[in-house]
Amino acid sequence: MQLVLATANAGKLQEIMAILSDLRISFLSLASLHGYIPPVESGATYAENAGAKAKAVAEISGCWALADDSGLEVEALGGQPGAHSGRYLGLTVTDQERNQRILELLGGMPLPRRGARFQCVVAVAGPGGELSLSHGSCHGTIAEVPCGNGGFGYDPIFIVPDLGVTMASLPPDVKNRISHRARAIEKTKPLLQRLSLAAA
Repeated sequence: MQLVLATANAGKLQEIMAILSDLRISFLSLASLHGYIPPVESGATYAENAGAKAKAVAEISGCWALADDSGLEVEALGGQPGAHSGRYLGLTVTDQERNQRILELLGGMPLPRRGARFQCVVAVAGPGGELSLSHGSCHGTIAEVPCGNGGFGYDPIFIVPDLGVTMASLPPDVKNRISHRARAIEKTKPLLQRLSLAAA
């Protein structure tokens, strides 16, 4: 079975392929789709954005496609940046600048008030218009300073309480078991397993 991964984020590509490595799937990247123009992520929810990306890729490729939309929700900021996490402060802003801004907004706030969660919706779309959505989340707290060299995005400022370290400090195999993305993708595995067997 061929599955197009509808993301240009190298970190997401690596994570998704690692989580699905036990399935008989041949992965294709967006680079294989000549002339593809990604849809604008204008949805108000993770599900809207993930679904739009997966359906657009499935339509142009004629293959099944998987897309995700994820974000960080900080309780003290009213759930922001949320579904706008990838566009927070603008499209030209770096991950480091986004993280620094959140730390500035939470400056001096005690740990009990720094609650947050990562949210993820994974969409699997078929060339016939089929669409399946799965959700995953991971609760934690916002660190006072960035820590860790792994991961991407908001990982350096998100502490996983049970482990006492940031997501960026975790080995990839651990992150790929407990992250919001891992939990959402795991829920898609039964569908992908059926599709791969049908294509064999």
